[in-house]
This record gives sequence, structure tokens and C-alpha cells, in this order.
Amino acid sequence: MSREILLLVDALAREKNVNKEIVFGALEQALASATKKRFQEDADIRVVINRDTGDYHAFRCWEVVADNDHEFPESQIAWTDAQISHPDLQIGDFVEEPLEAVEFGRIGAQAAKQVILQRIRDAEREQILTDFLERKEYLVTGTVKRMERGSAIIESGRVEGLLPRDQMIPKENLRVGDRVRAYLLRVERSGRGPQLILSRTAPEFIAKLFELEVPEIEEGLLEIKGAARDPGARAKIAVKSNDQRLDPIGTCVGMRGSRVQAVTGELAGERVDIILWSPEAAQFVINALAPAEVSSIVVDEEKHSMDVVLEEDQLAQAIGRSGQNVRLASELTGWELNILTVEEAQKKNETEALAMRALFVEKLDVDEEIADMLVQEGFSSVEEVAYVPIGEMLEIEGFDEELVNELRARARNVLLTDAIASEEKVENVTNDLASLDGMDSEMLRLLAEHGITSSEDLAELGVDELVEMTGVDAERASTLIMAARAPWFA
Repeated sequence: MSREILLLVDALAREKNVNKEIVFGALEQALASATKKRFQEDADIRVVINRDTGDYHAFRCWEVVADNDHEFPESQIAWTDAQISHPDLQIGDFVEEPLEAVEFGRIGAQAAKQVILQRIRDAEREQILTDFLERKEYLVTGTVKRMERGSAIIESGRVEGLLPRDQMIPKENLRVGDRVRAYLLRVERSGRGPQLILSRTAPEFIAKLFELEVPEIEEGLLEIKGAARDPGARAKIAVKSNDQRLDPIGTCVGMRGSRVQAVTGELAGERVDIILWSPEAAQFVINALAPAEVSSIVVDEEKHSMDVVLEEDQLAQAIGRSGQNVRLASELTGWELNILTVEEAQKKNETEALAMRALFVEKLDVDEEIADMLVQEGFSSVEEVAYVPIGEMLEIEGFDEELVNELRARARNVLLTDAIASEEKVENVTNDLASLDGMDSEMLRLLAEHGITSSEDLAELGVDELVEMTGVDAERASTLIMAARAPWFA
């Protein structure tokens, strides 16, 4: 009988092209399942097959648990009871008792066969998937095998992938037998085994399609630096040339637009704008907003945003239908873009200049003339006045060393006073607020400045209010507020 087991394992491993260990494991599971049927309760059974001889032994197992956690006596044993016969055992260990294993020939043959074949099928699927992933074939080409609740099952060779409804191009109507391409979005592991999740709406999909159509990309002469899409309607891709002799836009467009048309055809007519990438963020934004002509750009590094100023007649082109053009440009460049007319920009600059002048007059105790000079020279905070090198400030017409030193001294005193006041506010914060999950000293300071000193105060806020107060993203704001509200649901 032992020899029969070894022959069976060897035959199945060869037939299914899987590791022998997989077959041994499946057989052990089948024998354990058959042995378990002897018991009315839900016993924990383990079977071990000797890989060399084919002999096998069965054991009943009990997990050692704390005395007050002994809920399942059929598979658990209290630590105190286990100590009687096994004084070295600790909580988490197992007590085992040898059992007479069922005879291999008497096992419910069909049940054993099903267990073994299922395990082997899983191992086969895993091996096929591993081979597929090792080839790094992120662009999957296959045939629609069947439709399930609006989603499509795509068969590509020996691999199957799921194309969910929300990852299909809008208004796209796939039918069984259609040949489609999709991007490998992720691999999901579930009880049914690993599954490929595909997408035809991901920005990476359009990048892979261009790699397919433009040989220069695969050769490394061209590089796609980013992509943004409104699936089925419009897309933007940023390209960079690694060879000065090569026109990146013309190369991607192709002779008479052949290359870009091939991509558009695969994307159900999606219009594609090919943008020249630039390492300069402002120039990249200007390129991304084309064909609109930008008059000027103001970059705010701290907020990672840009004010893009255009003439009135360029506004519609820059924004696009329903804001599509500026939205895609923002996604492509990674910057928040604020579109302004020249007139709106002037009003905004005037308002900010007046606010900054008022700040300097109040905080530095200077007259409006000096405050205006600071604003005109580009100073936008008390910190800049305090710490900008003296040489730069001495270059301002009418500023001598005595005035510069006095301004710097006043600015540093203001910062010190504000820091002390801020520390005093933080000291008033209650322990329940300070100990909330996700809370840090900077957040405590920002909350204290707005009079939020307890978890109860925080719990009363809305997400939008907290975002506006502190500048954190909505997800973190929501997490903090829900942590503060936890006592409400206790």
C-alpha cells in the first residue's frame, strides 16, 4: 500500500506538471478528511506521509490555550490541563494523540480524488500565473470567454483574467468571442485561487499601447513619462526623447497619424493629446494646457499648486468641455491648477499685496511705505524678513544696514512671541485629544490655534472644517474625527 502511494504521487506530479510536495499535501488532506469522519465533533486531524517510504500516520490535535479561553474543547485544551502530562508546553503549542489511520483503499475514493485534483488544479493555476507574471506581460491580449454580471472573463492562452464592468471603457459593448486588449491592473488572491484583474481605463493601458505601436519606446529612444485619461473621450500622454535627433511628438503620431490612430482605434475613439514632457514644472504645465496660450504662471511650492493666467479668449480652450482639459493637465503634471484671467490675476495680486502690507504694518510696526517696499520685493511672510540673508535686503533701494537689522530683530521677536503663545495653547490641550490614534505635535498645535483643545471639540467638527483648519487631506481628517467620536458609539 505504501508503494502504491508513492507511485500515485509520482504519476500525478508528472501528469499535472506540479511539484510532488503539492500532491503529498493534497493526499494528506484527503486522508485527514476521511479520518475526521470517525468523530461526531469537529476534531482537528493531522496526517503525515513519509516521503521516502509512503508510510503514513494520523494524529488528533488540540491547541493549548489560556484557561479562560477554552471555548472549543473538541480542538482546544486548557493550559493547566495540558501541563499535567506535558509540563513543557506553552500557550499556542499543540498536544497530539496518535490515531489509527484509515486504510488508503477504504477512503471514499471520489472524495479523496476531488481533494487531490482540486489541490493540483490550484497548484497548476498558480504555476501558470507565476510563469505569466515572470514574463512581465502587463498588456494582456485575449478573447472574451463569457460575461458575468456585466464583467468579462478574458482568456489569454492558459491564463484567465477578469475585466470588471467599471474597468471597461464607457459605452463599450463587449461580446463573447470579441478579441480585446487590457492592462494587468493587479492580482487578487481569494478562496478560488489567484485571479488577474484587468483594466481598459487605467492610464497605464494607453502607455502600453503606445509602447506596442512605437518601437522607439522599446528601444529606449523615447520615454513615456506619464498619462491621464477620461476613458473613451480624451487622454493626454507626456513623452520625452532620449535622442536629440528624434522628434518625440512626431514619432508617436506616426506617418499620417498611423500610430496614434491605431491607439485611438483600440480605445473606442478616445482622442489622444501627445505632450512634450519638461523637467521644469511650469513649462510642463504650459505644454499640457496646449493649444491654449498661457500668459503667465505663479507657482506655489508649499501648496503644490499653480495659478495659470490666460487672456479671456484663451480661457475656454484651457478649461475644455466640462473642465476636461484642465483636469487632465492637472492629473498629468501632478499639480493643482487654478485657471485665472489676466484681470482676475491682477485683482488677486492686489488683494494679496494689501493683506501682506497690513500684516507687515501690524507685526513689524512699520509704516505703509516700508511695508509696500517689502511686498514689492517679493517678501511674503515674517519668517522671510527674519531669515533672508542681510545682503539680499541691503540691495533694496533705501534700506541701510541699521534699518535691515531692526526689521530682522522685530521679525524674530514676533516669531518668538508667536511660538511661546502657541506652546501655551498646546499646554491647554487635554490628554484625551493628545492620545488619539494618528495625532501628532504639529496637528495638536494647529488645533490649539483654532481653539480645539479636547477630543470632544474635535468630534464636533466636520471633515471639511478640519481640512480647512489644518490643511490635511480628507482621509486623515475623517480618521481623526471618527477616533474622537469613538466614545459616542461605545
